[in-house]
Amino acid sequence: MTDRYAVVGNPIAHSKSPLIHAEFARQTGQDLSYTAILAPLDGFAATIRDFQQAGGKGLNVTVPFKQEAWQLASSLSERAQLAQAVNTLKFEDGEISGDNTDGAGLVRDIRENLKVSLEGKRILVMGAGGAARGVLLPLLEQRPAELAIANRTPGRAVELQQQFAAYGQVEGGDYAGLAGRQFDVVINATSSSLQGELPPLPAGVFAEGCLAYDMMYGKGLTPFLAFAQEHGAAQLADGLGMLVEQAAESFFLWRGVRPETAPVIAMLKSC
Repeated sequence: MTDRYAVVGNPIAHSKSPLIHAEFARQTGQDLSYTAILAPLDGFAATIRDFQQAGGKGLNVTVPFKQEAWQLASSLSERAQLAQAVNTLKFEDGEISGDNTDGAGLVRDIRENLKVSLEGKRILVMGAGGAARGVLLPLLEQRPAELAIANRTPGRAVELQQQFAAYGQVEGGDYAGLAGRQFDVVINATSSSLQGELPPLPAGVFAEGCLAYDMMYGKGLTPFLAFAQEHGAAQLADGLGMLVEQAAESFFLWRGVRPETAPVIAMLKSC
C-alpha cells in the first residue's frame, strides 16, 4: 500500500509542496503519494478527519489553517506549542501529533545553504504575527547575541518578548526604536512583500556583511530585498530555500529519512 500524504489549505492550487515531496520520495526511494487538498474555510477539522480515517499518514497545513491545526492536534512539539501554529500533522495509532517545521526550515536554509552562522549574531525579525512566532524558538536555539522583534503595533512585539524571554536574549518594540542600531541578520516575517509594500525600517540597520532574508518568495527582488540591497546588505535571500527545508523537516518527521534539499531548490529556481 502506498502511504498517503497531502498539503491542506485554502487556496491551495499554487502550492509547490506536491512537487517538492514527489522529488523527495523519488530521491529517497520512499513509496508514498502526496497531493493537494482544498479545504472549505469552515470545514478544516472534517477534512482532516476524513483524510485520517481513509488511512492518510500525515499532512502539511498552510494558510489559513495553521492555528486550527494547533488546536486540533492531540499532542504538540515544544516548537509548535510556542508557535501556537502547526504546519505538520502525523497520524499514528489514532493520535494526531502536531509540529511546526517553519523555524527549523529557516535556520537550516540560513546555516546550510547560505553558510551564515547565527551564533553570537545580532538578529532582527520584522513582524510579530504567526510567521514570526513560528521561527523565534529555533532562532534563539542558535544562541544569537540578541534577537530584536520590530512591529508596527509594538505591543504585539512586546508580548512575544515576554513569551520567549526564557529562551534567550529577546526584545520587542517598534521600528522607530531601531534608529541607530545595526544587525547582522535582518529577517522579514511580515506579509508586506505580498502587497508590494515595505515596513518603516530605518535604512541604517544593515551591518557590514549583513544577510537580508525575506520569508516570502517570488520572481525578482521583493520590496524589502531591494531596499536592503540599496542600503548595504551584503547577502540577499528569499524564502524559497526555507520552503524546501521546512518540507524536508516534515518528510523526516514522517519517514525517518532526510532528503537532499539542494537539488530541489535548484529545480524550483529554474522553473
